[in-house]
Amino acid sequence: MLSALALFALVSSITPGPNNLMLMASGANFGFARTIPHMLGIGIGFTVMIVLVGIGLMQVFDTFPVAHLILKVVSIAYLLWLAAKITRAGAPASEASASGTPLSFLQAAAFQWVNPKAWTMALTAISLYAPDRTLWSVCMVAVVFGVINLPSVSTWTVLGQQMRRILTNPTRLTAFNWTMAALLVASLWPVLRP
Repeated sequence: MLSALALFALVSSITPGPNNLMLMASGANFGFARTIPHMLGIGIGFTVMIVLVGIGLMQVFDTFPVAHLILKVVSIAYLLWLAAKITRAGAPASEASASGTPLSFLQAAAFQWVNPKAWTMALTAISLYAPDRTLWSVCMVAVVFGVINLPSVSTWTVLGQQMRRILTNPTRLTAFNWTMAALLVASLWPVLRP
């Protein structure tokens, strides 16, 4: 069971999604060091989210189905706002490191609550690997995700940082940022399907 959970955590953490696309863009625009608070916010914020979902928030959706619709609308609006913000991050990578700001720890942690992929991951992980919702099983799921998530998201930041070598002029960086914004919007497709 632990191996299956670890594999699920790895696959769901390292595959493209809003967090990873934003980290790649942040790594390209601001570098690894300035993106560390963003990475930690995702890792710790998502771990806390799993615990809270596991010990009771899943029941909110069962009791109040409209809460799911409200979450979906807020998530879509926030992701569209973030996509627009990414498109405007257009200074060349060498200049972006001096100006602009990546997401902070608290912003990244709070983002987990409107990230559709994070909700899907948390609800699925609790349903499959902690169906009894005991504190022990919920904490085990959270710890496994916490351990696996940080190296996974760091990979995307490093990938973005490595792209800085080719993003040295405004045209290439603008194209990259627009591509990342488009992929972020495309990541909403599973949420928009009925």
